[in-house]
Amino acid sequence: MSNPSTAASSSKVSAVPRPEYPRPQFERTEWLNLNGEWEFAFDDDRRGDRERWYEPEAGTFGERIMVPFAFQSPNSGIGDPSFRDLVWYRRVFETPQDWTDRRIILHIGACDYSSTVWINGRWAVSHEGGHTPFQADITDLLQADGENVIVVRAEDFSRDVTLPRGKQFWKEGSESIFYTRTTGIWQTVWLEPVHEAHLVKVKFTPDIDRNEVRLRMFFSREAWNQAAKGEPCSAKVRVQFAGKLIAEDVFPVLHQEEVRAIGLNDFNDHGLGRWWTPENPNLYDVQIELTGGGQVIDTVGSYFGMRKISIENGRINLNNRPYFMRLVLDQGYWPQGILTAPTEEDLLRDIQLTKEMGFDGVRKHQKMEDPRFLYGCDKLGLLVWGEAANAYAYSEEYVRRFTQEWQEAVERDYNHPCIVAWVPMNESWGIPNVQIDRRQQEHGLTLYHLTKSLDDTRPVIYNDGWEMMDTDIAAIHDYEWREDVLTERYTSVEKAVSSMPGGRQIFVGGRSYQGQPILVTEFGGIAYKKSEWEGWGYSGAENDEDFLARLGAVIRPLTVSGVVQGFCYTQLTDVEQEINGLVTYDRVPKVPTEQIRKVVRGEA
Repeated sequence: MSNPSTAASSSKVSAVPRPEYPRPQFERTEWLNLNGEWEFAFDDDRRGDRERWYEPEAGTFGERIMVPFAFQSPNSGIGDPSFRDLVWYRRVFETPQDWTDRRIILHIGACDYSSTVWINGRWAVSHEGGHTPFQADITDLLQADGENVIVVRAEDFSRDVTLPRGKQFWKEGSESIFYTRTTGIWQTVWLEPVHEAHLVKVKFTPDIDRNEVRLRMFFSREAWNQAAKGEPCSAKVRVQFAGKLIAEDVFPVLHQEEVRAIGLNDFNDHGLGRWWTPENPNLYDVQIELTGGGQVIDTVGSYFGMRKISIENGRINLNNRPYFMRLVLDQGYWPQGILTAPTEEDLLRDIQLTKEMGFDGVRKHQKMEDPRFLYGCDKLGLLVWGEAANAYAYSEEYVRRFTQEWQEAVERDYNHPCIVAWVPMNESWGIPNVQIDRRQQEHGLTLYHLTKSLDDTRPVIYNDGWEMMDTDIAAIHDYEWREDVLTERYTSVEKAVSSMPGGRQIFVGGRSYQGQPILVTEFGGIAYKKSEWEGWGYSGAENDEDFLARLGAVIRPLTVSGVVQGFCYTQLTDVEQEINGLVTYDRVPKVPTEQIRKVVRGEA
C-alpha cells in the first residue's frame, strides 16, 4: 500500500507522452498538456479524506504513475489489476506567464468513475461517469506566483454490477466476454486559457438537401452581457473547403445562443464532389472569431462534413442513396494501455486496418472512445455507431447514473460526421428483465426518445441485439456459423424477425417489426489462435484456409440476402482471453488483409 509520507512535496514533472490536442472538434492554439508522470497513492484504508490528502502540505504520495494510463495497465508504470477502488493523484504545475489576464480552464477527458479535483487544497470540481469529460474554471484557485498543486481523487466501484462500466469485469480476473477494469484517469488532463467573453461550444447540423449547414453557437455569460451594456461582441464565421473561402458571416452576439444557417453554394455536381462518405471523407474547415472592444478575444477552429443518414423504405441511406453497411465490432482495448491507446498512431492504425480489410465502419462496442479516434474516422473516412458503456443489472441508481452519462456522450460527439447511429443499450445489459418488467421497458423507451430529443438527425437503436421496442433499426445478433442455416434464416423478413438467436425474441413489450432496416450487428466471432494468447471464440479455425472459408460462410449469406441491409462482424482484434479477432491483440493480421477484404466485399 502506498500512502503520503511526511516529506515535503518536490514533484514537478514534465514527461508528456501524448502531446496530441485532445479536443480536435473545438480547437484553440494555446493549451497546456498535464499528461506525464504524477504522484500516486492507493487509499485501501480510506484514509485520504480524513487525513486531508488534498492539501498541498499533506506530503508526498509514495507511487508514481504515467497519466493518462490507468494503474491496471502496464503503460502506467504500475500494472496492478487487483481491486483497489480508491486512488489519489497529484502533481505540481505552472501556467505560462502570458495567461495571467485570462480565465484558466481545467479539462479531464475521462476519469473512471467518481472524481473530485482540488487546486491548492481548494475544491474545484466533482464528476460522476467514467467515459465522459468534465471541466472547471480554476482561475480563482491558482497561486499568484504561478506554482500550483492539483490533486485528483478517483473512486471506482469494481463489484457494483449496476455501474455503467462497459466490458470492465466485476471480478478480479478477466473471463468470458469481460476484461480488465480501468480505474481513475484514462484520457488527457489539460489546461486552456480563455477570455472572460468566449465561445463555449458550437453544434453543426449539415443539411445536404438545402445545401446549407446550421450552426448553434453558445457564448459565455460575459460575451452576451456586453449587449446589455450597449457594447455587443461580434462573431465572424469563416467556412473553407480545401483552403478556399466558401462563406463568411459576421453578426453581433445578442444572446447566449446564436443560430446561423450558412449556404454552401460552392458546387453544382449534385453534391457528390464534396459530400462526406467513407470513400470520400470531405470536410469543411471552420474558424469562429469573437471580437470585443475592437480586438479579437477568442478564436476557435473546427470542421464539419456534409453528410446525411436516413431511412427510407426499409433501407439505410447515406446521402439519400442506399448504403449497405459493412461494419466490424471494435472493443478499443490495448494490451499495454487497456482502454487508453498507447499513442495516437495506434488509434489511426486501427482505423487503417479496418479500411484495409474492406470494412466501411465500426460499431465501437461498450465504450465511448477518445475523441482523437473519432477525429481520425472523420478525416480518414470510417462510419461509427456511437455506443454507451452499459451497466449489467438494473437499479434506480443505475438509471440516474446512466441517463446523465449518456446525455454527456451525445453532447460531446454530436458534431462528428463519422457517427451515423446511436446505440444506448446492448443485449439487454442494464435491463435484463425487459421482456416482462415494465419499468425496464420504459427505461429503454426513455433512452430511445431522449436520444431522439438530443439528436433528430441519426437513427437510434433501442437495444442492439434483441428484445427491442421502438427502434429505428432492427439490429440482430446471430452467432450461427453454418452457412446453410444463415442463408435460410435471412431469405425473408418474416424468417429474420421471427428467429430467436440466443433464445431471445427480437421484439418485446407488445411491439412487432414495423419495416425497419434489418442488420445483423453481431455475428461471426471465429476463434483462430495466431499469437501466444490463449482464448475462445464462437467457432474455431484450424489454419488460414479454414479461417477464410469460415469467414466467407458467415458473411456470404448476409451480403446476398436482399433482406439484410448491413452487418457488423465480431470482431476487429483479439482482446485478452478472446481470440476471435481478425487481427491479434498486438494488431497483426491473422491472414493478409487483402484476402479478408475480398471476403468482406463479396469478391471471394
